[in-house]
Amino acid sequence: MRRLLPLLFGVVVLALWEAAVRLNNVPEYIVPGPIAILRALGKDGADLLAGLVVTLEVTVAALLLAVLTGGGFAFLLAQSRLAEQTLFPYAVFLQVTPIVTIAPFVIIWVPNVFVVLLILAWMAAVFPILSNTLLGLKSADANLRDLFRLYGASRWQTARRLLLPSALPYFLGGFRISGGLALIGTVVAEMVAGTSGTRSGLASRLLEASYRLELARAMACFVLLSAAGFAIYWLLDILSRRLLRHWHESAKDT
Repeated sequence: MRRLLPLLFGVVVLALWEAAVRLNNVPEYIVPGPIAILRALGKDGADLLAGLVVTLEVTVAALLLAVLTGGGFAFLLAQSRLAEQTLFPYAVFLQVTPIVTIAPFVIIWVPNVFVVLLILAWMAAVFPILSNTLLGLKSADANLRDLFRLYGASRWQTARRLLLPSALPYFLGGFRISGGLALIGTVVAEMVAGTSGTRSGLASRLLEASYRLELARAMACFVLLSAAGFAIYWLLDILSRRLLRHWHESAKDT
């Protein structure tokens, strides 16, 4: 029964929302009700899903690129304290710089729209993986490090048998965070880049609908983006639990 509580709460909120809109005769171009949003989904569902596919293509590509670059860079920084002190501040700078301030330069310098969106979404997604993985690599037990060194283990053996398993829970935590950030970065990038046409993403359709005061269609885009973000987190959470459930404390009871 408790698992149904979120669903029941959502149904109650939607019912109150619809009732408030109808009782106060609020026009759809100001606040559309849930039923109007459902009608927009039914009417324009094929077009909106096509836009969602484009958005998810960029999101998945940016997330995979963030995994490769963030994880690889973290491993390199973990090998040298000097390298970490020299280069990690630039990773922080990349994280705290708003995407919208960099987007105009990327749009000018990169002629391919997909690559522009990929770069901006990657910027939003890479830091959690980098920082969490680096923390995990540095959190390996010092006594075990000494034991590996005592038995003459090579650097690769130490990394494979000790460092990478120690970093895996941290990496997966960053991975789950980056999944949502990759989608957010893609949405922001689509809005800033101003993509249009049949290969435009769902965020572009949302902006277009809002400009035309088609708020039911805009809210339908919002619903699809929110559902996609939830699905990404849910899938990454399942992956994390499956990889950790047999040996790590954080997943043993799930």
